[in-house]
Amino acid sequence: MSDKLNDVTDTVTTDDLEAEGDLAADYIEGLLDLADLDGDLDISVASGRAYLSVTGGGEDLDQLAMPETVQALQDLTRIVVQNQTGRFSRLILDIGGSRGARAAELRGLVDAAVAQIAAGRQEVELEPMSSYERKLVHDMVAEVGYHSESRGEGRDRRLVISAA
Repeated sequence: MSDKLNDVTDTVTTDDLEAEGDLAADYIEGLLDLADLDGDLDISVASGRAYLSVTGGGEDLDQLAMPETVQALQDLTRIVVQNQTGRFSRLILDIGGSRGARAAELRGLVDAAVAQIAAGRQEVELEPMSSYERKLVHDMVAEVGYHSESRGEGRDRRLVISAA
């Protein structure tokens, strides 16, 4: 089935991704209105994905910026978009800069793992993470000349880093 999903996403145009972003923005805007939260929405398209960023809104919006909450809202938003388009969505949702903060945390995990391997460990297994986070970590590990692979299934899927 994953090949079928990949085939579908390979045929998605920039216009399709912009439309996904618009659908996602409408959904998130509705949720923010229900919760009586303010936020500015920014839609962009890059690397074959639609990105929706929610900024502003002050401390109230910060409550939504926790990684688990952002992931849950992203999953819900993807379902809404998929139901409306009939296509699998790889939309990325960012609230209050949480994705950047998480990327910095992941960079720290990669740096610590590389240091452990340089000190003699054969491999370092990281905590379970989302597919998007795993992709970020795979890229970070490759940048520093090490090897990474995913192990496990579902919510327990994690990366294992080793020397190249």
